[in-house]
Amino acid sequence: MNLHEYQGKQILRKYGVQVPEGIIANNSDEAVNAAKILYDMTGSGFLVIKAQVHAGGRGKGGGVKLAKNLEEVRSITHAMIGMQLVTPQTSAEGKKVSKVLVQQDIYYPGLTEIKELYMSVLLNRVSGHFMLMYSPRGGMDIEKVAEETPEEIFTEEIDPKVGLQPFQARKIAFNLGLSGQAHKEMIAFVTSLYKAYIGSDASLFEINPVVKTSDDKIFAADAKVVIDSNALFRHPEIVEMRDFLEEDAIEVEASKFSLNYVKLDGNVGCMVNGAGLAMATMDIIKLSGGEPANFLDVGGSANAKRVEEAFRIILKDPNVKAILLNIFGGIVRCDRVAQGVVDAYKNIGEINIPIIVRLQGTNAVEGKAIIDNSGLKVFAAISLDDAAKLVTQVLK
Repeated sequence: MNLHEYQGKQILRKYGVQVPEGIIANNSDEAVNAAKILYDMTGSGFLVIKAQVHAGGRGKGGGVKLAKNLEEVRSITHAMIGMQLVTPQTSAEGKKVSKVLVQQDIYYPGLTEIKELYMSVLLNRVSGHFMLMYSPRGGMDIEKVAEETPEEIFTEEIDPKVGLQPFQARKIAFNLGLSGQAHKEMIAFVTSLYKAYIGSDASLFEINPVVKTSDDKIFAADAKVVIDSNALFRHPEIVEMRDFLEEDAIEVEASKFSLNYVKLDGNVGCMVNGAGLAMATMDIIKLSGGEPANFLDVGGSANAKRVEEAFRIILKDPNVKAILLNIFGGIVRCDRVAQGVVDAYKNIGEINIPIIVRLQGTNAVEGKAIIDNSGLKVFAAISLDDAAKLVTQVLK
């Protein structure tokens, strides 16, 4: 589950990570009021207006602006809210901005230089350890740093059994080129960031940039946070942060029926039980000359009702020209799935695109009999190879 920047910063603040003061605003009037509060709170002369969408690279797309006075706060917010923000991480259509974060400017002048650093916490699936990835060259071009000067990207692996050790935090601060008070501040920052990652059951915390101010304070100037959806039952307060407007409407609807659905750009809808089989089915579609229109896992406990709802969701995509239903009956029974196909035809109405059904495993014979006796125009396949050939045939 993705969070907005301001929501991620709420979690960071809870665990002691230093973040700039900021207030969320839904329109220009609210932004001006927020600016007045921040002026009184921080004494800062400038403020930063940041579009809140689930995408990185907002600065490159015009989603981060500096406001020097209240009039600029109003005009920038007015122009930003409602815009379609296109960044390197969005589609060509972009994402609509519905709210902004009015934030304290921490790039104030002082005796020493300001530094932009990079830091993220994630899981290294190869080693089974958590990993801190960091660089002394943070900012908008961190991807270019990784590509052109990979030696400036450091990693520190953390054994989940023992957690982040003090010597590791000191090593990170040293590799970032910090000394004195900034070195001490970074040790505290890294320690608190790791606690936030573990405490919130996150799969990613990315802070870009981490800012060392001119008075040697360390701030999380930005925050990209992804929470492990499987752990949300432990965090009802984070569940409340979910922004449905930032998600695909069909994917939201699918989640209501416990369907794992991700929309893609292809022309063949697929309905499968099990993530591994779903990936293999998508490969089959690709090798057969088609393009998968979605990833859809109906799960191991699929029944006729869930299969019917899965059909409805796939058919909402106008690009779908055929549907491949590939079920291996282990926990799920093939006859239940077959009944779901028949019910979908009856309840949805006429379906004008070809459907290929491959059933193997528990009650596969009974399932095939249900479809054969239904009188429906459904193509039956026995093997994966048969299914692939039928995909090719129906697309032609």
